Amino acid sequence: MALPLSASIAHAPEALFQIHGVTKVYPMGDVEVHALRGVDLDLYAGEFVVVLGPSGSGKSTLLNILGGLDVPTSGEVHYRDHVLTAAGDAALTRFRRQHVGFVFQFYNLIPSLTALENVALVTEIAEHPMDPAEALRMVGLGDRLNHFPAQLSGGEQQRVAIARAVAKRPEVLLCDEPTGALDYATGKLVLEVLERVNRELGTIVVIITHNAAIAGMADRVVRVSSGGIAGIERNSRRISPSELAW
Repeated sequence: MALPLSASIAHAPEALFQIHGVTKVYPMGDVEVHALRGVDLDLYAGEFVVVLGPSGSGKSTLLNILGGLDVPTSGEVHYRDHVLTAAGDAALTRFRRQHVGFVFQFYNLIPSLTALENVALVTEIAEHPMDPAEALRMVGLGDRLNHFPAQLSGGEQQRVAIARAVAKRPEVLLCDEPTGALDYATGKLVLEVLERVNRELGTIVVIITHNAAIAGMADRVVRVSSGGIAGIERNSRRISPSELAW
């Protein structure tokens, strides 16, 4: 028996991001570089997405447009009821500040500040932040609050960067090669932290990577090639980071 329409709608996932026909063209002298070509993609509340593709495929450009760090040449990007492609610089700044956390391959910590102080910088400008110490405990660094970046390993610095990103309680966490500068064991620890953020806080987590092994921990895997979406696959089961091997 078919469900009533209202019941079907009630259980349908909510698309927080809707990307339609997005292109990005960079002029390089007399040459135009087409970084994105007509990309269509939705991102749903609470999901974990891995975006796979080789260098130069358009992954980072897509991430930057999702996060309001860049704007497309054409097409539309919607976040809830906001049309980001119609927003000015001030509105995009508010969007990034209120809704998005970023984690990059390099940690971008301030060397003269402790781990706690690095995280506190973000919470001072957030509307409903976590306690900085709570954010660091969530990533397993409750005993490193007063350590400076130079006193931390690469994996610990990346976990401080994750704590800084999630401390403002973003609805989406965008991660650009977050394990790219880390060894195998440390990379898996960082992935475990990202999985925990997704599971416990309900944050959309998007990881862009060239490492196909990470795809197994995602709800959906988006494959990018030559600036376009080459395919989208849904995993029947998400595996834990401890099961990953590469």
